Amino acid sequence: MIINTGGRTDTVQYFTDWLLNRFAEGYALSRNPLFPDKVTRWELDPEVVDCVVFCSKNYRPILPRIREITDRFRTYCFYTITAYGRDVEPGVPSIDESMETLAELASIVGRGRVAWRYDPVLLTKTYTIERHKEMFARMAARLAPHIDRCVFSFVEMYKKVESNMPELVPLNDAYRNELAESLGATAARFGFPIQTCGTDVDFSRFGIASSGCMTLDILGRANGVTFRKLKHKGIRAGCRCIETHDIGAYDTCLNGCKYCYANQNPRKAFENFRYHDPKSPLLLGHLKPGDTVTPGTQKSFLTSPLSARKKASSSSDHPDLF
Repeated sequence: MIINTGGRTDTVQYFTDWLLNRFAEGYALSRNPLFPDKVTRWELDPEVVDCVVFCSKNYRPILPRIREITDRFRTYCFYTITAYGRDVEPGVPSIDESMETLAELASIVGRGRVAWRYDPVLLTKTYTIERHKEMFARMAARLAPHIDRCVFSFVEMYKKVESNMPELVPLNDAYRNELAESLGATAARFGFPIQTCGTDVDFSRFGIASSGCMTLDILGRANGVTFRKLKHKGIRAGCRCIETHDIGAYDTCLNGCKYCYANQNPRKAFENFRYHDPKSPLLLGHLKPGDTVTPGTQKSFLTSPLSARKKASSSSDHPDLF
């Protein structure tokens, strides 16, 4: 099974001590978002966890100690760096700072375990198609030697996104095609694979793959192991990712990104942060008298019972996407 540390919040940036404590103690508790009194216990043991996935916009806080996890577990790191400034992503470091941190991360875990996420791609009067082309090319030149691949997606027009960003320019097919063609050409020029995630639109004519960003094939090749051929159900339409189990919590990310889907609003996240205890097995608060704790189902996806303690290869060569 796959543990996801960053699908609901940016644990790497804002909850580093909690995250390291959980792996040190060997388990974490996670509340069901729909039924808060239902709590799942996930064992964070290399013998039952096939891979740990990180998703963050700032790995700087965890860099000094990330090997406490990566030396014990198979891992894969998604690092989101976009063209936006603090007007859209208030809590995110500058682009130059982020690129430097990504390079340092890759030097620790190996470029084969680092994916650059350039998403969501959105348009405003400030962030135009030409600006995306220019910024993506500048970032690609810096990041190409340090990444396994690039993943991008177009912004999903959820109601709260439309409410938080009334300045958004609708993305029609012509805009999407122009952007995809440019991103694909830039990726080819700098020699790294690029793919979409969360869409059924085919951009293969631009050299862009449409496989899920978090597949057993990608995770396996990055860590030198082979997983069984399992169906990737995804989490929404157009998603081809393998099922993961997240140990985070919604409404806790302090980045304040205007396009965020994981927070009701930025204020809610700051209010919830008051209940965070780095020593608690839960990201927010503690167990309550009425809570029911159930062990999570943790079945290996590996083709053979290889010891999960085996250190995966940290080769700097990224695998071919196609």
